[in-house]
Amino acid sequence: MSELRVRAAGPDDLDGVLAFWKTAAEGTSISDDRDGVERLVARDPEALILGELDGELVGTVVAGFDGWRCHLYRLAVHPDHRRRGIASALLAAAEERFVRLGGRRADAMVLQRNETAHRAWGAAGYAPEERWRRWVKPLTG
Repeated sequence: MSELRVRAAGPDDLDGVLAFWKTAAEGTSISDDRDGVERLVARDPEALILGELDGELVGTVVAGFDGWRCHLYRLAVHPDHRRRGIASALLAAAEERFVRLGGRRADAMVLQRNETAHRAWGAAGYAPEERWRRWVKPLTG
């Protein structure tokens, strides 16, 4: 395998990321559109982390830090490149970012039905915290 390049996404990457998520990510979010991802990168230019092999996008993770909590979203690896350490490298980059910013604990949004993701997150040292339940309210449409 070529060497994985891990870097922050820029404005020119966003259309490619959105297309990538349609292939590699499980489920969709209300923010999975150009405006949502553009706002993320404009507000926090280091939050969207990409993994590339020979210039090809093979993985992503969103590592958001609000000054208090560390949140992980959209950990996705292209199906043709899974089980090669790409998710681990992306999570390591995200965790290094959090530590650098003063973060103390990372949490991840993981779909309940995504058993493949459960195994990946568990292998990375994450565990479900059953005493919490996510409550949501859409703010648009």
